[in-house]
Amino acid sequence: MEYIENLTFDEIEVGQTATLVRTLRHEDIQMFAVLSGDLNPTHVDPAYAKSAGFRDVVGHGMWGGILVSNVLGTEFPGPGTVYVSQTFSFERPVRVGDTLTVTVTCRRKFEHNRHIVFDCRAANQLGEVVLAGVAEVLAPAEKIRLPKMQLPELALRETKAARFEHLIRITEGLPAIPMAVVHPCDRESLRGAVLARDRDIIIPTLVGPEARIRAVAEEAGLDLAGIPVVDTPHSHAAAEVAVALAREGKVAALMKGSLHTDELMGEVVASATGLRTDRRISHVFLMDVPTYPRLLFITDAAVNIVPDLATKADIAQNAIDLAHTLGIAEPKVAILAAVETVTPKMQATVDAACLCKMADRGQIRGGLLDGPLAFDNAVSVAAARTKGIRSVVAGQADILLVPDIEAGNMLAKQLEHLAEAVSAGIVLGARVPIVLTSRADSAETRTASTAVAAVMACRKAAKAP
Repeated sequence: MEYIENLTFDEIEVGQTATLVRTLRHEDIQMFAVLSGDLNPTHVDPAYAKSAGFRDVVGHGMWGGILVSNVLGTEFPGPGTVYVSQTFSFERPVRVGDTLTVTVTCRRKFEHNRHIVFDCRAANQLGEVVLAGVAEVLAPAEKIRLPKMQLPELALRETKAARFEHLIRITEGLPAIPMAVVHPCDRESLRGAVLARDRDIIIPTLVGPEARIRAVAEEAGLDLAGIPVVDTPHSHAAAEVAVALAREGKVAALMKGSLHTDELMGEVVASATGLRTDRRISHVFLMDVPTYPRLLFITDAAVNIVPDLATKADIAQNAIDLAHTLGIAEPKVAILAAVETVTPKMQATVDAACLCKMADRGQIRGGLLDGPLAFDNAVSVAAARTKGIRSVVAGQADILLVPDIEAGNMLAKQLEHLAEAVSAGIVLGARVPIVLTSRADSAETRTASTAVAAVMACRKAAKAP
């Protein structure tokens, strides 16, 4: 067990010193800004800092003051110290990577009230003084030795808004695509379409009961100026009309609004009038999970209920093709099961082994497949190493191929609601990409999903003869 121990007033002598050495990190600057609310762009905006004449963002001046407080409060004098005053001058900026040596020196003692005046100085790795000043404290009279407190761990992560922006930025430089929005008769689905319009991702056509759509827009304060509305009596008719628009080439993508998935997908898969191709249709959740270092593709969590081996092969290929579209040259596909060994009693393990062999034979192309893998081995290098799994996929999967829709749906929604993942949902394998999100999803989630659909549609158009 670690302890902290003070020096009493009587133990401190004039001229006695204590030092602390710390290196400034980006995380230190961000954490100080979060705790203090000081959002001066010199400290948090690299572009602004460079325009102001700095190489990079610079640390808050009081970060050096915090280091002085660290010395006084934990070591010299330490526990029991009461701060009276401090006066500092900040001589030079402290940049990321600078290493400061903080020196606190006892200048004067006052016996009657245990008052001590300390000279304080901080110098960088070049010996240049960055902070100088005086701190005054009341030193403790009694010896104190206590176990070192175990403080909570602090982790910095981007806000959901910032991570939504990352997903939306994949459309930079691409033209807006025409998209039919099917039955947008609730606030979030309509707002998602308008946000995507305002970000120049889509050119929407709203398909559904016009009176209801305009009533929702008025209630939500949404501007529908310039957005055509195709009036239909109900949601089923809206799905039929929207699919027809896609089939005729009048729109390049579809977006589900406030209707049941079955209503829309029933029209999409209709043999005579739908949007089928020779590839089975499947769904992918793209998830930005704060604790995972790359985008995570989860498939299939919305369309195929209990896929057989042939269906899983198409599900894998659809996801791999999407990863290629988004710039992942050779995505790593982890085929999930409850265990890592193949056993006939668990069909998911048998399917996983077959899929890997199909990839070896070129029946699934463009990715690296491995399975069966339990979830922990798919996303954690440490877990895979502990279990002795040697794999280029284990611990660093891009795509998680789940055994069935229940496992996929639970996994995706757990990540979203318990791990604060940002998600986008897209249907693959049809003639056009289809934005398919939950009716409970926010407008921002829908907008992020339109960005994925837009990239797919633009890539498809570029390949067309």
